[in-house]
Amino acid sequence: MSPNAQFPVVALIASASTLALAAVGLGCDDVNDRSAPLVVLAASSLTEVFTELAQNYEAQAGVPVRLSFAGSQALRLQVEQGARADVFASANEEHVEELQRAGLAEPPRAFASNDLMIIVPRDNPAQLSRFTDLPRAGSIIVGAPSVPVGRYTREVIANARSALGDAFSDAVNASVVSQEHNSRLVRAKVALGDADAALVYRTDATHPQVTAIEIPSALNARARYAISALSSSRQRERARAFADFVVAAEDVVRAHGFGRD
Repeated sequence: MSPNAQFPVVALIASASTLALAAVGLGCDDVNDRSAPLVVLAASSLTEVFTELAQNYEAQAGVPVRLSFAGSQALRLQVEQGARADVFASANEEHVEELQRAGLAEPPRAFASNDLMIIVPRDNPAQLSRFTDLPRAGSIIVGAPSVPVGRYTREVIANARSALGDAFSDAVNASVVSQEHNSRLVRAKVALGDADAALVYRTDATHPQVTAIEIPSALNARARYAISALSSSRQRERARAFADFVVAAEDVVRAHGFGRD
């Protein structure tokens, strides 16, 4: 990616103690207790689909599932800092692969894909109707560079630079006013009317207060989600079984707007 495609760096301020607090109470010491919850860390963009999958799994396997949602980068950091959990589902395969290389996770398995869309507030103050209108936005919200949606956004803008020229990408970059920790936070700000436009996952582009605009497929980025049982799990077989269940649940995944390529 050209250095010019980078957005202004906004520091992510998240202390280790803050991340650790998110993991308090996670995990289980008694692998023989079927009432012990299986703790699943999942990317924020998986909230609805994993809520349904967890309910289905509980009904089928009789094992309670406790879900914890956040940006994939934050969840990976929790695992690296010793948070007790059983399964990690990331919006970027690389996060799980890095944990595997560190001996903290089993080999990742792909289970879903996603891409990006532009969203604008319902009143659409910048009057955007297509991707090429994006430089007209006076304010744009994106994901932070350390989180998957932010990385995919930068890939889209880099693709646009190659196809549409420096002026297009420079204007978009200059209009970025906020960089958020996950796609849901990006969407929330646009829904509140805090910006003219944003780039979010396709699965997050459906909201009563926003309108979605397609990004041309030749310029879009493909997000691939991966799931893995964590090495720290004290109920590894159940963790693997849940991962198997998710990988096999293609109908549920597609029903929530994800792909499988």
